[in-house]
Amino acid sequence: MPRRPRVVLPHVPLHLIQRGNNRQICFVADEDYRFYLDWLKEYASKSGCRIHAYVLMTNHVHLLVSADRGESPGALMKALGQRYVQYFNRTYRRSGTLWEGRYRSCLTQAEDYLLACQRYIELNPVRAGMVAHPADYRWSSYRANAQGEADALVTPHEIFLALGSTAEHRQASYRDLFRSELEPGLVEQIRQASNGNFALGSPRFAEEIAALLGRRVTPGKSGRPRKLPEPESGDLIM
Repeated sequence: MPRRPRVVLPHVPLHLIQRGNNRQICFVADEDYRFYLDWLKEYASKSGCRIHAYVLMTNHVHLLVSADRGESPGALMKALGQRYVQYFNRTYRRSGTLWEGRYRSCLTQAEDYLLACQRYIELNPVRAGMVAHPADYRWSSYRANAQGEADALVTPHEIFLALGSTAEHRQASYRDLFRSELEPGLVEQIRQASNGNFALGSPRFAEEIAALLGRRVTPGKSGRPRKLPEPESGDLIM
């Protein structure tokens, strides 16, 4: 079965997941995380991408990206992936692939879903039982978005900027969002959209994206396709 084309549009936020091949470890030492983030910043700038949120887990990466061009995220991940694999293989005296063949992604409706997606990304270490609070995890954008810690990699989205008139107000409003957990249904919706390369948003958002791209961007109905009735005599078979 052919792979579904990516759902990517300029300036529409994209939640992107890159996993280690067979879920193998991709980050071993602190230097690995630092090099990856440095190169992420370099290639994001070169490809015309802005990083709104990120988390580096031991065997996968989540990014929330906006791009100037539809091809920019692919260019970013190709350059970054090649550079990091070369470093990782050389450092740990290994060979072969490190990442899964394709990264997974979903277009994200900014108005209603962007902040939820940021929380989903930054809460990954909490859901994994690695820390009790996202501020306790070093390799994510939480400290930049919620606490104002300097991070040249992070570019706030306009939806985030609308949380308050000052940086302190925005950070406080953002921290307040973490006082409650993401609803399980929303977590599942984000996972399904990201893993399936679908659109994450309202039905109207999905319809607008589908119209722009000329194809379906939501999960199809499960089960076997409905069998069409046999044509009656005189009917045309198209």
